[in-house]
Amino acid sequence: MSKNLNNKLILGTVQMGLAYGVNNTVGKVSLENSHDILEYAFDNGIQILDSAEAYGNAHEVIGLFHKNQPNKSFEIITKLPHQFNADIKDKVNTYLTELHVNQLHALLFHSFSSYKENIDNFEVLTNLKVSGKIKYIGVSVYTNEEIEAVLLNDDVDIIQLPFNLFDNSNLRGKILEKAKSKGKIIHTRSALLQGLFFKAINSENKTVQSLKHEMSQLSNISKSSEAPIEQLALNYCLQQTTIDNVLIGVDSKQQLEDNLQSLNHTLENATMNDINTIQVSNINLLNPSLWE
Repeated sequence: MSKNLNNKLILGTVQMGLAYGVNNTVGKVSLENSHDILEYAFDNGIQILDSAEAYGNAHEVIGLFHKNQPNKSFEIITKLPHQFNADIKDKVNTYLTELHVNQLHALLFHSFSSYKENIDNFEVLTNLKVSGKIKYIGVSVYTNEEIEAVLLNDDVDIIQLPFNLFDNSNLRGKILEKAKSKGKIIHTRSALLQGLFFKAINSENKTVQSLKHEMSQLSNISKSSEAPIEQLALNYCLQQTTIDNVLIGVDSKQQLEDNLQSLNHTLENATMNDINTIQVSNINLLNPSLWE
């Protein structure tokens, strides 16, 4: 995959501030390793990082990288906490200082409920756009119903939502087309469903057991297309014309190298169609926050 296509990737930084992910065996990534990941990402065409106040000290890790590498500055998406009392302007100024940047690429509400509770703050947000402190306003959502509601707000530029091999076009296709028709920028997350796709089908993990049929379908598609799961997962998202950027997270520089290497292959239309036939009946299984 060319660096230009790598530009469609957004690198998540939650692992740099917290131990995160169902398949995470290394815990929180060290500062040194985080900076190695960031340098490799920048050098290979990734331009945007995704962070949040809720991600431990991820802001500090990014800010220190920018301070040490002034010629390798990322565009930053960050998210307000689910609940907050402080003035949004003060929070943005704090974020800019922590991240060592002059502008946020985007400021997102971390949840639909937070967005609804702060709908009266949009004048503040639009003023922050006018002043150049933020470029875009966005909302992180889970369901199609939430997307429908956000589409009614012309001041929302970016919608970030889950999309992956299970949370796929079967579930999201029509609403994504509608969002694009309204000029929204679409960012997707959970491309690897927190590593669930890499779990063995006979794993005792409760979510895997509940999705055993779908995991088997995926395994069969991987074998028939001669494409590893990682390659299927990343390319399936990146090849969607309705998706502008795809968010991924990594635990190591090697993992990022492997991810980028897997993007050198294009999925056939037949493989894409096979993936689209996967239909999870209990969509709550697609939301990691609801996993036991």
